[in-house]
Amino acid sequence: MDYDVLLQLGFLTLLAVGVFFYSKRKKATVKNGFDAKAFEVAASGQATCNFDSFAGNLEAKESVKDIVDYLKSPEKFARYGARMPKGILLHGKPGTGKTLMARAMAGEAGVPFYAVSGSDFVQMYVGVGAARVRELFKKAREKKRAVIFIDEIDALGKKRSDNANGNDEREQTLNALLTEMQGFANEEGIVVVAATNRPDTLDDALLRPGRFDRRIEVALPDKNARRQIIDLHTKNKPISPEIDLDKLASDTVFFSGAMLEGLINDAAISAARKEAEHINQEDLTTAYYTALVGSEKKDRSLIRERDREITAWHEAGHAITAKLLNPETRIAKVSIIPSSNGAGGFCASIPPERMYYTKKDLENQMATALAGRAAEEIRFGKENITTGASNDIEKTTNLAMQYVTKFGMGERLADMYLLKNDQQAAEESANLVDRVYDETVKLLRDNVAKLQSLAELLLEKETVDEEDIVISSF
Repeated sequence: MDYDVLLQLGFLTLLAVGVFFYSKRKKATVKNGFDAKAFEVAASGQATCNFDSFAGNLEAKESVKDIVDYLKSPEKFARYGARMPKGILLHGKPGTGKTLMARAMAGEAGVPFYAVSGSDFVQMYVGVGAARVRELFKKAREKKRAVIFIDEIDALGKKRSDNANGNDEREQTLNALLTEMQGFANEEGIVVVAATNRPDTLDDALLRPGRFDRRIEVALPDKNARRQIIDLHTKNKPISPEIDLDKLASDTVFFSGAMLEGLINDAAISAARKEAEHINQEDLTTAYYTALVGSEKKDRSLIRERDREITAWHEAGHAITAKLLNPETRIAKVSIIPSSNGAGGFCASIPPERMYYTKKDLENQMATALAGRAAEEIRFGKENITTGASNDIEKTTNLAMQYVTKFGMGERLADMYLLKNDQQAAEESANLVDRVYDETVKLLRDNVAKLQSLAELLLEKETVDEEDIVISSF
Protein backbone atom coordinates (compact mmCIF):
# COMPACT_ATOMS: atom_id res chain seq x y z
CA MET A 1 0.00 0.00 0.00
CA ASP A 2 1.25 3.49 -0.83
CA TYR A 3 2.97 5.29 2.06
CA ASP A 4 0.79 8.45 1.61
CA VAL A 5 -2.40 6.38 1.84
CA LEU A 6 -1.21 4.74 5.07
CA LEU A 7 -0.38 8.13 6.49
CA GLN A 8 -3.85 9.47 5.66
CA LEU A 9 -5.55 6.40 7.19
CA GLY A 10 -3.48 6.78 10.33
CA PHE A 11 -4.37 10.45 10.60
CA LEU A 12 -8.10 9.76 10.17
CA THR A 13 -7.96 7.00 12.80
CA LEU A 14 -6.27 9.30 15.31
CA LEU A 15 -8.81 12.02 14.54
CA ALA A 16 -11.75 9.65 15.12
CA VAL A 17 -10.27 8.44 18.43
CA GLY A 18 -9.66 12.02 19.51
CA VAL A 19 -13.23 13.07 18.74
CA PHE A 20 -14.58 10.03 20.63
CA PHE A 21 -12.62 10.74 23.80
CA TYR A 22 -13.32 14.48 23.60
CA SER A 23 -17.06 13.78 23.40
CA LYS A 24 -16.92 11.45 26.41
CA ARG A 25 -14.92 13.97 28.39
CA LYS A 26 -17.26 16.80 27.40
CA LYS A 27 -20.29 14.76 28.41
CA ALA A 28 -18.74 13.92 31.78
CA THR A 29 -17.81 17.55 32.30
CA VAL A 30 -21.37 18.69 31.63
CA LYS A 31 -22.72 16.05 33.99
CA ASN A 32 -20.26 16.63 36.79
CA GLY A 33 -20.52 20.42 36.51
CA PHE A 34 -24.04 20.32 37.84
CA ASP A 35 -23.01 20.73 41.47
CA ALA A 36 -22.24 24.38 40.75
CA LYS A 37 -25.72 24.90 39.36
CA ALA A 38 -27.76 23.03 41.98
CA PHE A 39 -26.60 25.17 44.85
CA GLU A 40 -27.76 25.69 48.37
CA VAL A 41 -28.41 29.31 49.23
CA ALA A 42 -26.24 30.54 52.13
CA ALA A 43 -23.20 28.77 53.53
CA SER A 44 -25.20 27.44 56.44
CA GLY A 45 -27.38 25.45 54.07
CA GLN A 46 -30.43 27.52 54.89
CA ALA A 47 -32.13 30.32 53.01
CA THR A 48 -31.52 33.64 54.74
CA CYS A 49 -34.76 35.44 53.87
CA ASN A 50 -38.29 35.01 55.19
CA PHE A 51 -41.73 36.46 54.63
CA ASP A 52 -40.66 39.73 56.27
CA SER A 53 -38.00 40.16 53.61
CA PHE A 54 -40.49 41.18 50.93
CA ALA A 55 -43.75 43.08 50.91
CA GLY A 56 -47.05 42.50 49.15
CA ASN A 57 -48.47 39.19 47.90
CA LEU A 58 -50.43 38.57 51.10
CA GLU A 59 -52.70 36.04 49.40
CA ALA A 60 -49.73 34.07 48.06
CA LYS A 61 -48.08 34.06 51.49
CA GLU A 62 -51.26 32.75 53.11
CA SER A 63 -51.47 30.02 50.46
CA VAL A 64 -48.10 28.53 51.42
CA LYS A 65 -48.20 28.79 55.22
CA ASP A 66 -49.39 25.21 55.57
CA ILE A 67 -46.49 24.12 53.35
CA VAL A 68 -44.08 25.89 55.69
CA ASP A 69 -45.63 24.00 58.63
CA TYR A 70 -45.21 20.77 56.70
CA LEU A 71 -41.53 21.52 56.04
CA LYS A 72 -41.01 22.12 59.75
CA SER A 73 -42.79 18.95 60.92
CA PRO A 74 -43.63 16.52 58.09
CA GLU A 75 -44.18 13.70 60.56
CA LYS A 76 -47.11 15.60 62.12
CA PHE A 77 -48.99 15.56 58.83
CA ALA A 78 -48.01 11.94 58.14
CA ARG A 79 -49.52 10.92 61.49
CA TYR A 80 -52.91 12.25 60.36
CA GLY A 81 -52.59 10.64 56.94
CA ALA A 82 -52.56 14.05 55.27
CA ARG A 83 -50.97 14.19 51.85
CA MET A 84 -49.35 17.56 51.39
CA PRO A 85 -48.70 18.93 47.89
CA LYS A 86 -45.42 17.60 46.54
CA GLY A 87 -45.15 20.43 44.08
CA ILE A 88 -46.20 24.07 44.04
CA LEU A 89 -46.39 26.07 40.83
CA LEU A 90 -45.89 29.81 41.23
CA HIS A 91 -47.04 31.74 38.19
CA GLY A 92 -47.27 35.41 37.36
CA LYS A 93 -45.67 38.18 35.35
CA PRO A 94 -41.88 38.68 35.46
CA GLY A 95 -40.59 40.52 38.51
CA THR A 96 -43.51 39.80 40.82
CA GLY A 97 -41.38 37.89 43.36
CA LYS A 98 -41.77 34.18 42.55
CA THR A 99 -38.15 33.34 43.33
CA LEU A 100 -38.26 35.42 46.49
CA MET A 101 -41.41 33.60 47.59
CA ALA A 102 -39.70 30.21 47.24
CA ARG A 103 -36.63 31.40 49.15
CA ALA A 104 -38.84 32.83 51.89
CA MET A 105 -40.63 29.49 52.28
CA ALA A 106 -37.31 27.76 52.91
CA GLY A 107 -36.19 30.56 55.22
CA GLU A 108 -39.38 30.44 57.29
CA ALA A 109 -39.08 26.67 57.65
CA GLY A 110 -35.31 26.77 58.25
CA VAL A 111 -34.51 24.17 55.58
CA PRO A 112 -31.95 24.06 52.75
CA PHE A 113 -32.89 25.76 49.49
CA TYR A 114 -31.77 24.35 46.14
CA ALA A 115 -32.23 26.69 43.19
CA VAL A 116 -31.90 25.67 39.55
CA SER A 117 -33.30 26.83 36.22
CA GLY A 118 -35.24 24.68 33.79
CA SER A 119 -32.64 25.46 31.14
CA ASP A 120 -29.94 23.83 33.34
CA PHE A 121 -31.49 20.45 32.54
CA VAL A 122 -31.82 20.91 28.78
CA GLN A 123 -28.59 19.63 27.21
CA MET A 124 -27.47 18.45 23.79
CA TYR A 125 -26.34 15.09 25.23
CA VAL A 126 -29.15 12.57 25.67
CA GLY A 127 -29.50 11.39 29.27
CA VAL A 128 -27.54 14.23 30.91
CA GLY A 129 -30.65 16.20 31.88
CA ALA A 130 -32.29 13.16 33.48
CA ALA A 131 -29.07 12.39 35.37
CA ARG A 132 -28.99 15.94 36.68
CA VAL A 133 -32.57 15.64 37.93
CA ARG A 134 -31.75 12.44 39.83
CA GLU A 135 -28.59 14.00 41.27
CA LEU A 136 -30.48 17.07 42.47
CA PHE A 137 -33.18 15.05 44.22
CA LYS A 138 -30.59 12.71 45.75
CA LYS A 139 -28.79 15.70 47.20
CA ALA A 140 -32.04 17.11 48.65
CA ARG A 141 -33.04 13.74 50.16
CA GLU A 142 -29.75 13.60 52.04
CA LYS A 143 -30.93 16.67 53.96
CA LYS A 144 -34.29 14.99 54.81
CA ARG A 145 -36.10 18.35 54.49
CA ALA A 146 -35.57 20.89 51.73
CA VAL A 147 -37.11 23.19 49.14
CA ILE A 148 -36.14 22.53 45.52
CA PHE A 149 -36.82 25.54 43.33
CA ILE A 150 -36.97 25.21 39.54
CA ASP A 151 -37.19 28.57 37.79
CA GLU A 152 -38.51 28.82 34.22
CA ILE A 153 -39.83 25.28 34.36
CA ASP A 154 -41.42 25.75 30.95
CA ALA A 155 -37.93 25.32 29.47
CA LEU A 156 -38.19 21.58 30.20
CA GLY A 157 -41.89 21.06 30.91
CA LYS A 158 -43.66 22.30 27.78
CA LYS A 159 -46.61 20.36 26.40
CA ARG A 160 -45.60 17.26 24.47
CA SER A 161 -47.13 16.72 21.05
CA ASP A 162 -48.83 13.44 20.15
CA ASN A 163 -46.07 12.51 17.72
CA ALA A 164 -43.17 13.45 20.02
CA ASN A 165 -40.08 11.25 19.89
CA GLY A 166 -39.95 9.22 23.09
CA ASN A 167 -36.16 9.28 23.13
CA ASP A 168 -35.97 13.05 22.98
CA GLU A 169 -33.64 14.53 25.62
CA ARG A 170 -36.19 17.02 26.95
CA GLU A 171 -38.85 14.32 27.30
CA GLN A 172 -36.44 11.99 29.13
CA THR A 173 -35.61 14.84 31.52
CA LEU A 174 -39.28 15.62 32.11
CA ASN A 175 -40.04 11.96 32.77
CA ALA A 176 -37.19 11.82 35.29
CA LEU A 177 -38.64 14.84 37.12
CA LEU A 178 -42.11 13.30 37.22
CA THR A 179 -40.72 10.00 38.51
CA GLU A 180 -38.70 11.65 41.27
CA MET A 181 -41.69 13.68 42.45
CA GLN A 182 -43.90 10.59 42.42
CA GLY A 183 -41.38 8.80 44.65
CA PHE A 184 -41.73 11.16 47.62
CA ALA A 185 -42.97 9.54 50.82
CA ASN A 186 -45.43 11.45 53.00
CA GLU A 187 -42.93 11.70 55.84
CA GLU A 188 -40.27 13.25 53.62
CA GLY A 189 -40.17 17.00 54.11
CA ILE A 190 -39.23 17.90 50.55
CA VAL A 191 -41.27 20.29 48.44
CA VAL A 192 -40.62 21.19 44.82
CA VAL A 193 -41.48 24.78 43.91
CA ALA A 194 -41.52 25.78 40.25
CA ALA A 195 -41.98 29.17 38.64
CA THR A 196 -43.25 30.17 35.20
CA ASN A 197 -44.68 33.15 33.36
CA ARG A 198 -46.68 30.86 31.06
CA PRO A 199 -48.56 28.11 32.98
CA ASP A 200 -50.72 27.45 29.90
CA THR A 201 -47.71 26.00 28.05
CA LEU A 202 -46.93 23.29 30.64
CA ASP A 203 -47.48 19.59 30.04
CA ASP A 204 -50.65 18.18 31.64
CA ALA A 205 -48.62 15.48 33.42
CA LEU A 206 -46.89 18.19 35.47
CA LEU A 207 -50.16 19.63 36.71
CA ARG A 208 -52.04 16.50 37.75
CA PRO A 209 -52.48 15.54 41.45
CA GLY A 210 -49.27 14.24 42.95
CA ARG A 211 -47.09 16.60 40.88
CA PHE A 212 -47.56 20.38 40.78
CA ASP A 213 -51.07 20.13 42.12
CA ARG A 214 -51.15 23.52 43.84
CA ARG A 215 -51.06 26.57 41.62
CA ILE A 216 -50.50 29.97 43.22
CA GLU A 217 -50.58 33.25 41.35
CA VAL A 218 -47.96 35.78 42.39
CA ALA A 219 -49.73 38.83 41.01
CA LEU A 220 -48.74 42.40 40.30
CA PRO A 221 -49.10 44.45 43.51
CA ASP A 222 -52.09 46.69 44.10
CA LYS A 223 -51.72 50.20 45.51
CA ASN A 224 -51.45 49.09 49.15
CA ALA A 225 -48.92 46.40 48.29
CA ARG A 226 -46.92 48.87 46.19
CA ARG A 227 -46.74 51.23 49.16
CA GLN A 228 -45.45 48.38 51.36
CA ILE A 229 -42.82 47.50 48.73
CA ILE A 230 -41.79 51.15 48.45
CA ASP A 231 -41.48 51.39 52.24
CA LEU A 232 -39.31 48.27 52.26
CA HIS A 233 -36.90 49.59 49.62
CA THR A 234 -36.71 53.16 50.99
CA LYS A 235 -36.28 52.07 54.63
CA ASN A 236 -32.49 52.52 54.72
CA LYS A 237 -32.22 55.29 52.13
CA PRO A 238 -32.04 59.06 52.78
CA ILE A 239 -35.42 59.98 51.28
CA SER A 240 -36.30 63.69 51.26
CA PRO A 241 -39.34 64.62 53.39
CA GLU A 242 -40.81 66.40 50.33
CA ILE A 243 -41.39 63.10 48.53
CA ASP A 244 -44.97 61.83 48.66
CA LEU A 245 -44.63 58.05 48.75
CA ASP A 246 -48.42 57.60 48.66
CA LYS A 247 -48.49 59.42 45.31
CA LEU A 248 -45.64 57.26 44.04
CA ALA A 249 -47.65 54.17 44.97
CA SER A 250 -50.66 55.59 43.07
CA ASP A 251 -48.59 56.50 40.01
CA THR A 252 -46.94 53.09 39.62
CA VAL A 253 -49.95 51.11 38.39
CA PHE A 254 -48.83 47.85 36.70
CA PHE A 255 -45.31 48.10 38.22
CA SER A 256 -43.94 44.83 39.56
CA GLY A 257 -41.96 44.59 42.78
CA ALA A 258 -38.74 44.31 40.77
CA MET A 259 -39.62 47.44 38.78
CA LEU A 260 -40.29 49.38 41.99
CA GLU A 261 -36.96 48.27 43.45
CA GLY A 262 -35.20 49.29 40.25
CA LEU A 263 -36.93 52.68 40.18
CA ILE A 264 -35.92 53.51 43.76
CA ASN A 265 -32.39 52.25 43.15
CA ASP A 266 -32.03 54.44 40.04
CA ALA A 267 -33.18 57.44 42.08
CA ALA A 268 -30.58 56.61 44.73
CA ILE A 269 -27.85 56.35 42.07
CA SER A 270 -28.87 59.75 40.70
CA ALA A 271 -28.63 61.35 44.16
CA ALA A 272 -25.28 59.66 44.83
CA ARG A 273 -23.79 60.99 41.59
CA LYS A 274 -24.71 64.54 42.67
CA GLU A 275 -23.55 63.82 46.24
CA ALA A 276 -26.87 65.25 47.42
CA GLU A 277 -27.96 65.09 51.04
CA HIS A 278 -31.23 63.37 50.16
CA ILE A 279 -32.91 61.50 47.35
CA ASN A 280 -35.27 64.23 46.17
CA GLN A 281 -38.40 64.40 44.06
CA GLU A 282 -36.45 65.23 40.88
CA ASP A 283 -34.38 62.05 41.27
CA LEU A 284 -37.51 59.97 41.72
CA THR A 285 -39.42 61.62 38.86
CA THR A 286 -36.51 61.13 36.45
CA ALA A 287 -36.20 57.48 37.47
CA TYR A 288 -39.97 56.99 37.08
CA TYR A 289 -40.16 58.27 33.52
CA THR A 290 -36.95 56.49 32.58
CA ALA A 291 -38.57 53.24 33.73
CA LEU A 292 -41.65 54.00 31.62
CA VAL A 293 -40.19 55.31 28.37
CA GLY A 294 -36.39 55.49 28.64
CA SER A 295 -34.15 58.46 29.30
CA GLU A 296 -34.49 61.76 27.44
CA LYS A 297 -32.47 62.22 24.28
CA LYS A 298 -30.01 65.03 24.99
CA ASP A 299 -29.09 66.08 21.45
CA ARG A 300 -32.28 67.32 19.76
CA SER A 301 -30.68 69.74 17.33
CA LEU A 302 -31.39 67.60 14.26
CA ILE A 303 -35.12 67.16 14.94
CA ARG A 304 -37.17 68.92 12.27
CA GLU A 305 -39.94 71.31 13.27
CA ARG A 306 -42.33 69.22 11.18
CA ASP A 307 -41.46 66.12 13.25
CA ARG A 308 -42.06 68.05 16.47
CA GLU A 309 -45.51 69.05 15.22
CA ILE A 310 -46.36 65.47 14.21
CA THR A 311 -45.31 64.21 17.65
CA ALA A 312 -47.27 66.97 19.42
CA TRP A 313 -50.53 66.11 17.64
CA HIS A 314 -49.90 62.38 18.04
CA GLU A 315 -49.34 62.53 21.81
CA ALA A 316 -52.15 65.05 22.28
CA GLY A 317 -54.45 62.55 20.56
CA HIS A 318 -53.56 59.87 23.10
CA ALA A 319 -54.07 62.21 26.06
CA ILE A 320 -57.36 63.79 24.94
CA THR A 321 -58.91 60.43 24.00
CA ALA A 322 -57.89 58.79 27.28
CA LYS A 323 -59.44 61.66 29.24
CA LEU A 324 -62.62 61.86 27.17
CA LEU A 325 -63.34 58.13 27.31
CA ASN A 326 -62.52 57.72 30.99
CA PRO A 327 -62.44 60.94 33.04
CA GLU A 328 -61.01 58.97 36.00
CA THR A 329 -57.78 58.39 34.04
CA ARG A 330 -54.94 60.63 35.20
CA ILE A 331 -52.64 62.05 32.54
CA ALA A 332 -49.47 62.41 34.60
CA LYS A 333 -47.30 63.84 31.83
CA VAL A 334 -47.20 64.30 28.07
CA SER A 335 -43.91 65.00 26.30
CA ILE A 336 -42.60 65.47 22.76
CA ILE A 337 -38.97 64.99 23.84
CA PRO A 338 -37.52 61.89 22.13
CA SER A 339 -36.27 59.12 24.40
CA SER A 340 -33.43 56.63 24.29
CA ASN A 341 -35.79 53.78 23.34
CA GLY A 342 -36.56 55.40 19.98
CA ALA A 343 -39.94 56.94 20.87
CA GLY A 344 -40.57 60.47 19.59
CA GLY A 345 -42.55 61.34 22.73
CA PHE A 346 -44.91 59.80 25.25
CA CYS A 347 -48.20 60.13 27.08
CA ALA A 348 -48.08 58.76 30.64
CA SER A 349 -51.68 57.91 31.51
CA ILE A 350 -52.61 56.27 34.80
CA PRO A 351 -55.93 54.37 34.61
CA PRO A 352 -57.98 53.53 37.70
CA GLU A 353 -57.24 50.09 39.12
CA ARG A 354 -59.93 47.45 38.73
CA MET A 355 -60.35 43.71 38.98
CA TYR A 356 -62.39 43.20 35.80
CA TYR A 357 -62.51 44.97 32.46
CA THR A 358 -65.77 45.38 30.55
CA LYS A 359 -66.19 45.12 26.82
CA LYS A 360 -66.30 48.92 26.63
CA ASP A 361 -63.14 49.23 28.75
CA LEU A 362 -61.20 47.14 26.24
CA GLU A 363 -62.57 49.12 23.31
CA ASN A 364 -61.58 52.34 25.08
CA GLN A 365 -58.03 50.99 25.51
CA MET A 366 -57.88 50.29 21.77
CA ALA A 367 -59.25 53.74 20.98
CA THR A 368 -56.66 55.44 23.19
CA ALA A 369 -53.84 53.50 21.54
CA LEU A 370 -55.11 54.37 18.03
CA ALA A 371 -55.74 58.03 18.88
CA GLY A 372 -52.20 59.08 17.93
CA ARG A 373 -52.72 57.90 14.34
CA ALA A 374 -56.22 59.42 14.32
CA ALA A 375 -54.87 62.81 15.41
CA GLU A 376 -52.22 62.68 12.67
CA GLU A 377 -54.93 62.02 10.07
CA ILE A 378 -57.06 64.92 11.32
CA ARG A 379 -54.18 67.41 11.25
CA PHE A 380 -52.14 66.30 8.25
CA GLY A 381 -54.57 64.28 6.13
CA LYS A 382 -54.81 60.55 5.44
CA GLU A 383 -52.07 60.66 2.80
CA ASN A 384 -49.57 62.10 5.31
CA ILE A 385 -49.94 59.69 8.23
CA THR A 386 -46.57 58.44 9.54
CA THR A 387 -44.87 55.33 10.88
CA GLY A 388 -45.06 56.70 14.43
CA ALA A 389 -48.14 54.64 15.25
CA SER A 390 -46.61 51.24 14.42
CA ASN A 391 -46.25 50.12 18.04
CA ASP A 392 -49.74 51.42 18.89
CA ILE A 393 -51.24 49.42 16.03
CA GLU A 394 -49.38 46.27 17.10
CA LYS A 395 -50.66 46.54 20.69
CA THR A 396 -54.20 47.28 19.51
CA THR A 397 -54.22 44.29 17.17
CA ASN A 398 -53.01 41.97 19.95
CA LEU A 399 -55.72 43.27 22.29
CA ALA A 400 -58.36 42.89 19.57
CA MET A 401 -57.34 39.26 19.04
CA GLN A 402 -57.69 38.61 22.79
CA TYR A 403 -61.06 40.41 22.75
CA VAL A 404 -62.33 38.02 20.06
CA THR A 405 -60.51 34.77 20.84
CA LYS A 406 -59.84 34.71 24.58
CA PHE A 407 -62.48 36.91 26.21
CA GLY A 408 -65.43 35.84 24.01
CA MET A 409 -66.54 39.43 23.34
CA GLY A 410 -66.79 39.13 19.57
CA GLU A 411 -69.56 37.67 17.42
CA ARG A 412 -68.91 34.16 18.78
CA LEU A 413 -68.71 33.33 22.48
CA ALA A 414 -66.37 30.36 22.02
CA ASP A 415 -62.59 30.67 22.27
CA MET A 416 -61.66 30.85 18.60
CA TYR A 417 -58.08 29.71 19.20
CA LEU A 418 -59.29 26.47 20.75
CA LEU A 419 -61.66 25.96 17.83
CA LYS A 420 -58.68 26.47 15.47
CA ASN A 421 -60.72 29.01 13.51
CA ASP A 422 -57.89 31.52 13.17
CA GLN A 423 -59.09 32.97 9.85
CA GLN A 424 -62.48 34.02 11.19
CA ALA A 425 -60.87 35.34 14.37
CA ALA A 426 -58.37 37.38 12.36
CA GLU A 427 -61.06 38.87 10.13
CA GLU A 428 -63.28 39.75 13.09
CA SER A 429 -60.34 41.30 14.97
CA ALA A 430 -59.38 43.39 11.93
CA ASN A 431 -62.98 44.61 11.55
CA LEU A 432 -63.02 45.51 15.26
CA VAL A 433 -59.82 47.58 14.97
CA ASP A 434 -61.19 49.39 11.90
CA ARG A 435 -64.47 50.18 13.67
CA VAL A 436 -62.76 51.48 16.82
CA TYR A 437 -60.40 53.60 14.70
CA ASP A 438 -63.28 55.23 12.80
CA GLU A 439 -65.03 56.00 16.12
CA THR A 440 -61.81 57.50 17.48
CA VAL A 441 -61.38 59.79 14.48
CA LYS A 442 -64.96 61.02 14.94
CA LEU A 443 -64.43 61.57 18.68
CA LEU A 444 -61.35 63.71 18.06
CA ARG A 445 -62.98 65.65 15.21
CA ASP A 446 -65.83 66.51 17.59
CA ASN A 447 -63.23 67.73 20.12
CA VAL A 448 -60.68 69.19 17.73
CA ALA A 449 -60.38 72.45 19.71
CA LYS A 450 -59.16 70.54 22.79
CA LEU A 451 -56.80 68.49 20.60
CA GLN A 452 -55.31 71.58 18.95
CA SER A 453 -54.98 73.42 22.26
CA LEU A 454 -52.91 70.62 23.83
CA ALA A 455 -50.80 70.12 20.70
CA GLU A 456 -49.91 73.83 20.62
CA LEU A 457 -49.07 73.79 24.33
CA LEU A 458 -46.74 70.82 23.76
CA LEU A 459 -44.98 72.66 20.93
CA GLU A 460 -44.47 75.60 23.27
CA LYS A 461 -43.40 73.77 26.45
CA GLU A 462 -42.31 70.31 25.13
CA THR A 463 -43.50 68.69 28.37
CA VAL A 464 -46.78 69.31 30.19
CA ASP A 465 -48.10 67.78 33.38
CA GLU A 466 -51.54 66.92 34.66
CA GLU A 467 -52.47 70.42 35.80
CA ASP A 468 -51.53 71.96 32.45
CA ILE A 469 -53.74 69.47 30.60
CA VAL A 470 -56.74 70.15 32.79
CA ILE A 471 -56.38 73.93 32.42
CA SER A 472 -55.64 73.98 28.71
CA SER A 473 -58.00 71.34 27.36
CA PHE A 474 -60.89 70.70 29.72
